[in-house]
Amino acid sequence: MGEAEDSVKPKRVVFVTVGTTCFDVLVKVVDSQKVKDELLRRGYTHLLIQMGRGSYLPEKSIGDDGSLAVDYFTFSSSIADHLRSASLVISHAGSGSIFETLRLGKPLIVVVNEDLMDNHQSELAEELAERKHLYCARPQTLHQTIASMDLESLLPYSPGDATPVAKLINRFLGFPED
Repeated sequence: MGEAEDSVKPKRVVFVTVGTTCFDVLVKVVDSQKVKDELLRRGYTHLLIQMGRGSYLPEKSIGDDGSLAVDYFTFSSSIADHLRSASLVISHAGSGSIFETLRLGKPLIVVVNEDLMDNHQSELAEELAERKHLYCARPQTLHQTIASMDLESLLPYSPGDATPVAKLINRFLGFPED
């Protein structure tokens, strides 16, 4: 093998999604040098950000200087293709994004939007993190979560049994436990 072939790293994409919301705080934090450096250190090569209704524009980069390649878009008719090609997904706490990512068996970090009032989404994310299906972070702790995550320790989510989710919803709504 030639020297050029040895230096070609496999493409490892981090896909970030905020769904249809505006979550500029998340987009800004994944665009920070601290987070990008940590992703690069962990072997990721590309960062693709779905920024929804946000107004913050990340800094695009083609990554030809050993840095992370960065690109972004606002909306897509289906994020499933992006999720499928991702090596790691960083998502807002929307249940659709969470369960679609888990169904595909992709490692997931859910970042809770602390600006939302009555944030039931954080309860879902924290419950699934407690069950070791994903990692849960806040915008200010995302780089530490990336640095310390052990993706091998995550357990696959089996969508067949809705009982744990139903219990969580019942608890949130104040219904008595069985």
